[in-house]
Amino acid sequence: MAFRVKAIELDLPSLATASLIGWEWLQRETDIFATFDVSHYRPKERPNMVRIVDEKTKQESWIPLIDDAGVAIYPELMAELDAIKRGRIGGLMLCRDWGEHGPWPTWPKPNQPDFTHLSRKVKDVIRAAGLRDELSFTSFRHGGFTEGGDAELTDREMLAQGRHATVKVPPKYTKRTTRQVMNGAKKRRASRTKGGHLSE
Repeated sequence: MAFRVKAIELDLPSLATASLIGWEWLQRETDIFATFDVSHYRPKERPNMVRIVDEKTKQESWIPLIDDAGVAIYPELMAELDAIKRGRIGGLMLCRDWGEHGPWPTWPKPNQPDFTHLSRKVKDVIRAAGLRDELSFTSFRHGGFTEGGDAELTDREMLAQGRHATVKVPPKYTKRTTRQVMNGAKKRRASRTKGGHLSE
């Protein structure tokens, strides 16, 4: 949240939106800045979904934006993306916030986007927000995975959220936290004391 607030203060709202995409949809910067097209978000044929294309794993999936009760799953993110889509006919969803609003990456070689300029701007926002200097744009995706661990998502849910093919991958991104330890201890104690079998 501190990053998002500071990015908006610095007239870089696209970075604020991008950080939320990384956090919520667990996407890499290539997928957010070099692949995510306006046509992927709420197309006419699937108005309550977003198409996610993962360049690294070559996986593609559709993420629901509205639950079965008709409630928005990502209300803040949807409000920002809806506003962007209203003002743009096509092309990349997230562009630079100044000048001719060109793409964030450059392509010195075909199919190899360069994120040097983006990384510098992200670091400027991180420092201006007083956040830890070792953070980078990748931290938002990893933070989303860690939040999933804290929320006690199952392995299948983590695989679906991160679009991974094997359960060996998500633990690389999901940091161990004291909340996970605490939740695990509570579950163990609850199991131990069921049916009057006290742990003492």
